[in-house]
Amino acid sequence: MAVMIHNSVRLGLYEPDIPQNTGTLLRLAACLGIAVDIVEPCGFVWGGKHMRRAGMDYLDHVDLTRHMNWQTFRQSTANARTVLLTTKAARPYADYTFDAGDVLLLGSESAGVPNHIHDQVHARLTIPMCPGQRSLNLATAAAMVLGEALRQLDAFPRGQ
Repeated sequence: MAVMIHNSVRLGLYEPDIPQNTGTLLRLAACLGIAVDIVEPCGFVWGGKHMRRAGMDYLDHVDLTRHMNWQTFRQSTANARTVLLTTKAARPYADYTFDAGDVLLLGSESAGVPNHIHDQVHARLTIPMCPGQRSLNLATAAAMVLGEALRQLDAFPRGQ
């Protein structure tokens, strides 16, 4: 089956450890024509039942690249800006100007990304939340920021 990909933004998942979130994000990417980069290792068996259930029949419609580690991901995306979504940032995502080619990077659900990766990204963005709340679900956060990036770039898929 043909995979329809827009050259707008990409999703990057750093060592994801919840298969249902990964499946949901792959489904989101398939529906919006967004490519996905997975930085290994994953904290689950790739293609397991939980991921298949969340991704359903959308998995064959995703432009997916799996990277052995952070270094191979960085080499592959060297010409792109890497934008980290994190609770450890002060800049709200809605105040950021996205560019075509940006990679929206999300850390693992249990640990985020290591400090050395915070130092290597082009921008660190957060989603403002009510005081006392720890974080949003990873897939929810990705959908919010991806929606804003696609809106700014006028890059939502057109027609059926």
